[in-house]
Amino acid sequence: MITSAVTNPTVKAAIEALQAGDRKAWSALFESGAKLYDDGAPRSLEKFTRDALGHERFTSIDRVENNGLDLAGAFHSDQWGDFRTYFRFQVSAFRFREDQTPGIGQVT
Repeated sequence: MITSAVTNPTVKAAIEALQAGDRKAWSALFESGAKLYDDGAPRSLEKFTRDALGHERFTSIDRVENNGLDLAGAFHSDQWGDFRTYFRFQVSAFRFREDQTPGIGQVT
């Protein structure tokens, strides 16, 4: 399974929801008001959820760091094709925090 290297249980649940295109499971992991940054620029988490889930996914995860909060790997988007990307999460208790922003972006 692609998420076997993901060690943080909340991040693992998020990536499994992303992989499955499960918007409900994905959204349940975020506190209300959680923010998303895409390559450092603010992006609507709701729009990302609507647009990406079911259309974007990791094809491999080859780097897990920061106690399982930072991931990098090969990624596929139905719109943008294949590229390397990273996801960085910040967790409060068992959900992604409102005042701490997850980030995603292309690996350079």
